[in-house]
Amino acid sequence: MVRNIKKGIFITALAFVSFACGDRLNVAPTQNIDENVALGDDQAVKVTLTGAYDRLSATAGGTAALYAGPIQLVGDFLGDDREFVFGGTFANLSELWRKELTTTNSTVSDIWLNAYSTINITNNILGALDKVNQADRARVEGEARFIRGSLYFELAKIYGKAWDDGNNSANPAVPIVLTPTRTVTEADNRARNSVAEVYTQAIEDLTKAEQLMPVTNGIFANKFAAAAMLSRVYLMQGKYAEARDAANRVITSGRYTLTRNFADAFIESSADYGREHIFRIVITDQDGTNALNTYYASSAFQGRGDVRIQTKHLGLYEAGDIRRDFFYRTGANTFTAKHRDLYGDVPVLRITEMYLTRAEANFRLNTQVGATPLADVNLIRARAGVLVLTPANLSLDAILKERKLDLAFEGQQVHDLKRTKSTVTATLNFNANRLVFPVPQREMDTNKSLVQNAGY
Repeated sequence: MVRNIKKGIFITALAFVSFACGDRLNVAPTQNIDENVALGDDQAVKVTLTGAYDRLSATAGGTAALYAGPIQLVGDFLGDDREFVFGGTFANLSELWRKELTTTNSTVSDIWLNAYSTINITNNILGALDKVNQADRARVEGEARFIRGSLYFELAKIYGKAWDDGNNSANPAVPIVLTPTRTVTEADNRARNSVAEVYTQAIEDLTKAEQLMPVTNGIFANKFAAAAMLSRVYLMQGKYAEARDAANRVITSGRYTLTRNFADAFIESSADYGREHIFRIVITDQDGTNALNTYYASSAFQGRGDVRIQTKHLGLYEAGDIRRDFFYRTGANTFTAKHRDLYGDVPVLRITEMYLTRAEANFRLNTQVGATPLADVNLIRARAGVLVLTPANLSLDAILKERKLDLAFEGQQVHDLKRTKSTVTATLNFNANRLVFPVPQREMDTNKSLVQNAGY
């Protein structure tokens, strides 16, 4: 299964974890808790759930975070065609950007290890639901399933072939583990499940999460976060009716609206900040980890300035598009302004994406569920300050371009290219082996049941 999972339940050290309305929960800094006492009561299970969220954001034991940057970096770097230049010195990210990954690449290894460590936490939580107060049990189960389902979806996209790139039932993705791992034995050396099986597991988890989670849940995931992630899964599968309907559930909930100004979605001091975030990773100075700030921001904003935006990308915006102005220069280089805050939260799901998904799905199906495709696209364009489209110039390409520009540098690029079966670079089509991560070498060395991806 996964190398280095030790006896006990992993909980990232925390001093404080943010809750809604500024409340704080004191959590004793703990790395490993003995399995006999860790999940012995309601409070322990809930603290462990907080630890699962923290593993999505904070550096733990030297490994990389997940939704606080590395997962988004994969989508951007693998999908880039010289719209930016990676000018950093880290070999692991240089390999990623050049699409020349090796089996010993640290990003390849860290995402696998940290994802499975987090999944193991959720499996422990789900195995201890009888310890949770009845009033909170559904919520706790739903949140654990949301985290687990989301991570299996990400793992399938990163380590497996894209949906319908060959035989979904034969293409290998990652092993599915649904029970707690405490002591690793030969029985834990599991083979890789198929892409179809992993997608099925992700959909099952996220569907149950949507059913179980509440409408409001502070900074943590709620039922609409699960619906939004389901919409992403279905869109990757080309199940447009399901993707449309899941996105429509989020939109019609009335809980999320576009910020009045595009920049306000990314500037925490704005009064509008957060209104369009369906789910985001909260970064505190205790976490100290926001890889998007580290690599996308210039030194003027405490970053390394490694991701340097090129005129090829800037030239995609129409005249007057305010999104074109959401870049800045430091020295001779241009950077996106989306990730300037050192301790800025990391948006994972925004309502903008749901409008664009609904527009695309309705357009493909010639339906008007929730709104017409034209109305949804023009909502996004109007906020961007560009002329609205007419029925005559609405096309699938126009919808996809709005998606690319509004979600730029948020980790969706390569996945959109893969699902639309598009060319990534002049020499790489969507199905190139180099656009799929290898199984980490340390996993191959430990688990002889694993098979390596083609090209490695």
